[in-house]
Amino acid sequence: MAKYTGSVCKLCRREGEKLFLKGQRCYTPKCAFERREYPPGDHGRQAQWRRRRVSEYWRQLREKQKTRRVYNVTERQFRRYYAEALQTRGMTGVNLLGMLERRLDNVVYRLNFAESRAQGRLLVTHGHFSVNGRRTDIPSMLIKPGDVIEVRAGSRNRTYFKELPQSAESRAAPKWLERDSGNLSARVIQHPDRADIDANLNEQLIVEFYSR
Repeated sequence: MAKYTGSVCKLCRREGEKLFLKGQRCYTPKCAFERREYPPGDHGRQAQWRRRRVSEYWRQLREKQKTRRVYNVTERQFRRYYAEALQTRGMTGVNLLGMLERRLDNVVYRLNFAESRAQGRLLVTHGHFSVNGRRTDIPSMLIKPGDVIEVRAGSRNRTYFKELPQSAESRAAPKWLERDSGNLSARVIQHPDRADIDANLNEQLIVEFYSR
């Protein structure tokens, strides 16, 4: 599967806002976006793209790209999620964000078991988590109400997971997830509501992009 191997800080600069792709580093002065708030490239410093008039298509495209980058999914995956959201009862945009939010790598991040979605993806891929008692290494797995996510017994002796119970409490879990930091586990209470999605996203622009 295609994988972006470049600097993720360039993605934030391209979208003109912080996407918090590098975890805690994004909150420090070391964040590249804080030092270079202009688009990447040879002419990025001279670009005045924030001030020029932009088309509706440009706004729609940028919102789609930003959402895809926030959740670290490929174009093909994103199109598949949209097609499924379109066939689901309810508002298409909200359905789309709800599915992205229910990805296992995102759930691990939202539980504060990982500093970023990329790290959550890595932890899942390495098989450190189980869902309903079964080991899984599929970051794109969509969890559902009633599912129980926990760190596998074989991974709990690692230094990272030994220190995790204390660090996990530094950020509150969303209300649709019931976290037990001491046992490094969580239960899904319900599907996420639109208000539970913390990313700065405009799903209506995405719907308009695919409705052209």
